[in-house]
Amino acid sequence: MSKQFDVIVIGGGPGGYIAAIRAAQLGFNVACIDEWKNEKGGPAPGGTCTNVGCIPSKALLQSSEHYEHAVKHFAEHGITATDVQIDVAKMIGRKDAVVKQNNDGILYLFKKNKVSFFHGRGSFVKAAEGGYEIQVAGAAQETLVGKQIIVATGSNARALPGVPFDEEKVLSNDGALRIGATPKKLGLIGAGVIGLEMGSVWRRVGAEVTVLEGLPTFLGAVDEQIAKEAKKAFDKQGLKIELGVKIGEVKTGGEGVTVAYTDAKGEARELAVDKLIVSIGRVPNTIGLNPEAVGLQLDERGAIVVDADCKTNLPGVWAVGDVVRGPMLAHKAEEEGVAVAERIAGQHGHVNFNTIPWVIYTHPEIAWVGRTEQQLKADGVQYKAGTFPFLANGRARALGDTTGMVKFLADATTDEILGVHIVGPMASELISEAVVAMEFKASAEDIARICHAHPSLSEATKEAALAVDKRTLNF
Repeated sequence: MSKQFDVIVIGGGPGGYIAAIRAAQLGFNVACIDEWKNEKGGPAPGGTCTNVGCIPSKALLQSSEHYEHAVKHFAEHGITATDVQIDVAKMIGRKDAVVKQNNDGILYLFKKNKVSFFHGRGSFVKAAEGGYEIQVAGAAQETLVGKQIIVATGSNARALPGVPFDEEKVLSNDGALRIGATPKKLGLIGAGVIGLEMGSVWRRVGAEVTVLEGLPTFLGAVDEQIAKEAKKAFDKQGLKIELGVKIGEVKTGGEGVTVAYTDAKGEARELAVDKLIVSIGRVPNTIGLNPEAVGLQLDERGAIVVDADCKTNLPGVWAVGDVVRGPMLAHKAEEEGVAVAERIAGQHGHVNFNTIPWVIYTHPEIAWVGRTEQQLKADGVQYKAGTFPFLANGRARALGDTTGMVKFLADATTDEILGVHIVGPMASELISEAVVAMEFKASAEDIARICHAHPSLSEATKEAALAVDKRTLNF
């Protein structure tokens, strides 16, 4: 006998579990299916983000940053720390504990909101009277029927052609988060978010890190001025980044991995490392979903085809997050999950792609929202720019962390904020003010006129807004 639900969510990552909770809040009888397992085989909802992405990477970044501060920067504060050592196994153990806290928190939220959780892989069986039949393949086989289906199955790491992940020597983000001891030499292919964050973690704890990037420009999606500032900081830290390379044969054997490549000058090179992290993007995950059983349409990338409201080609079937078009960001997935639950309830869900913030949690942090200066130039938009360096910010000086700047881009005629770009301390937190401002179509003058606490890093945001009108007060 199948179990009946108003809404069935396939996938318990940021898009899925949030969609399930919001649908339950709106009065629907909701089920959420997720197959992630912990080491003991128990449920571990939260998807890539919680298990092998956002959360564990931030835990390792924090631990490695503490270590680097103790080794390199405590002395500046009059603190003597001798014989400082890093216990990598304990660092990984702490990361695992943080992940479990988040897994358990989601299970608690399901109980609190009366969401029925099923541990296993969800797949379409057929269209059924009043909706769709979904099979759950897990420890216990279940058959569910839902009137509305939300697919939130996320994405998987993209492998190099002919070089599968073994998670021992050739690592995806999963293996990169489970390295048991600091490798002497670590290679990364891809200087994107994952590459820079994981490279930073293992460089801080003693690895010699080389990052190979195929594109000729560093962080091409980031505002060029901000990217250049970040690159200078990474170079100074000892993170070796080679741009414009062409990857050739990758060999595994013996104690490590050898990567043959052609550098930007066209010269043949070879990189020998103990471990290789491949971070060249992610692909939508529909493995085992059985979309052909109901005629669910996929595009040429394997993503589920949806319209602006996340509706698929099938009535009553929706899809959100990494498995559809748009940026592969946990918070984008959450917003789509909430919006879809509200649309099912007849409300008007809201997702504004133009105000989705982006963050890279390196040191310095990089965060931005809106368009870059190069995009505005390409679009022929007349704009004004204003920047303010953290070097001139009192709180940044007190922190001993003055790298970077805040940059505002505003319409030359209306002064509406078109983009805000930050490289520097706590950029991930500072960007929220810019997101709020842009969502309400604020002008640079609006931010310039708002009182900001002193001393605070946020004063750099105010000063950058003042700089748009060439009237900074502290620089």
